[in-house]
Amino acid sequence: MTQPPEPGRPPQGDGGAHDPTQVSFGKSPSQPPPPPAPGAPEPGTPPYAQAAAGYGYPQTPPAPNPYLQQPSPQAPPAAPQYGYPAQHMAPTVPQPAAQPLPRRSEAERKALRAQVAIVVSALVAIALIIGGGVWYSGSKDDRAPVAGGSTDGDGKGGGKGGGTEKAPSDPSAKLLFELDPPKVGKDLQITVAGSWITEDAYVKSGVAEINAYGLDDGAKKWTLPLPGPVCETSRHTTRDGRTAIVHEPDMPTARTPTHGCSEVTAIDLTTGKKLWTKNAKNGDRPVRFDNVTLSGTTVAAGSSHGGAAWDLADGTSLWQPKAADECQDAGYGGGKALVAVRRCGSYDARQLHIQTIDAKKGTVVSEYKMPQGVEYASVVSTDPLVVAADVGDTAGDGSGISDFFSVDAATGKLRAKISAPGDTYAADCDGITRVEHCTGLAVTGDRLFLPTEEHDTGGEGGRSNEIIAIDLATGRTTGQKADAGDNSSLYPLRADGDNLIAYKRPPYDKGGQIVSIGGAGFEQTVLLELPADDKSQELELEFSPEYQEYLFSGGRLFMSQVYVRQGAGADEVLAVAYGPKG
Repeated sequence: MTQPPEPGRPPQGDGGAHDPTQVSFGKSPSQPPPPPAPGAPEPGTPPYAQAAAGYGYPQTPPAPNPYLQQPSPQAPPAAPQYGYPAQHMAPTVPQPAAQPLPRRSEAERKALRAQVAIVVSALVAIALIIGGGVWYSGSKDDRAPVAGGSTDGDGKGGGKGGGTEKAPSDPSAKLLFELDPPKVGKDLQITVAGSWITEDAYVKSGVAEINAYGLDDGAKKWTLPLPGPVCETSRHTTRDGRTAIVHEPDMPTARTPTHGCSEVTAIDLTTGKKLWTKNAKNGDRPVRFDNVTLSGTTVAAGSSHGGAAWDLADGTSLWQPKAADECQDAGYGGGKALVAVRRCGSYDARQLHIQTIDAKKGTVVSEYKMPQGVEYASVVSTDPLVVAADVGDTAGDGSGISDFFSVDAATGKLRAKISAPGDTYAADCDGITRVEHCTGLAVTGDRLFLPTEEHDTGGEGGRSNEIIAIDLATGRTTGQKADAGDNSSLYPLRADGDNLIAYKRPPYDKGGQIVSIGGAGFEQTVLLELPADDKSQELELEFSPEYQEYLFSGGRLFMSQVYVRQGAGADEVLAVAYGPKG
């Protein structure tokens, strides 16, 4: 099995970024897959090791709406949009030669992921042909959800306008607490993905359990035991702190490394109580879900065998997969709206449909048909509706993104198609199975915020990057740009009203910062600055927003691991928290 880069320490190499103020029309070349490799794993391997897969070009038209179990009035889907507005290419310039520095760039990390994805893609093809199912393989430590989550699915991390995070009089931070890693059985690696912040607790997945800790002292407040490890979590919560997760029905062992991610559980993050646990069947076998999300009071989970949904309050089934259906809901995006990525057609003739769904009635409100050559898609945002895809496998960097599609959710018409070459931008999406998992970007105020790859600044300035804004109505850059500064780089975490919360990776002699980038003038305000002492720098190097979970709220920063393994070192931690000194 291919191993990921060491957590928090991407491989060193050329950053491959370009100044987004200049224009070029280059495109990353497509990379042919290698011949299929033998020894495909069994279907249903849990998603702490996701796989890339390649399907044929789509041709088959969509099947009728599957969402309601009983007849119900259905809003007529909008006419599929086969064309799209003129493409706006990502602005680029030729990349100057990189200078070796102690910092680690993103370009080689992405290149490594691309190589892993290509190899695993061949394995997936064999598994699907032989077993007719879905499986996960390859070890990827990049499972961090969009930091901060959302409340009632607003996806904004705050209200309209200036946001809720305010600059303190002194942004200097202190270490609040560290959490020791849980014990893991012999020869096992267990997912601990999932973290949330409530009004009075930091909530974090453990080994087959979820725990709540005091925000400032890390004292345990409650524990919710689970029968098996957490596989996937929803980053969306209701305003009273309810959300949903997917987990295994039993604990893995060295002999049985997985029991499948079949159980969907709704939980109350404020009390630690389980609301209900449900699953769905494909024939007489439980469906193994790849993702879960929340929109309003609807919990929805998708898979290669189709999607299912339940009412958050009592677990009442809203819809279930249909064995005879040639279309399947591979996954859902939640928040203010519910959006399905629906795959139709046979193995060698796929067609993707992006469907906005009435979360209460299950009817299709609108539909956008992705262009041919798109095999997988990720839901970046549901309001406004933004979808990312690797069109024709042209990204070439393992990011899963060559283009963004800005869609009118009310009509299903494409507003703009935005080219995002992998050697220019540093965002990532995992649309192969986890369709709502995108990191390093944010959407708010009808703008898409993207970081550029690190690039040489010339002279003694070292390497740096920028965050730029793209208008989702036109697909063009707005001219707004936030510079990271010499020997630093900016990484978007989440939106805060119309502002953007970002992590600034520091030079070697300073601590990292959490900054707010103003939505209007793009001015940077330091909200928190981590200490630069040896211990803090060592802790900070154990984490990276590309690989682990970063949550910032109320002036506190929480960084946590997404898996734990047997024999964790004495210096390893499950999570670490920083807050203001005052």
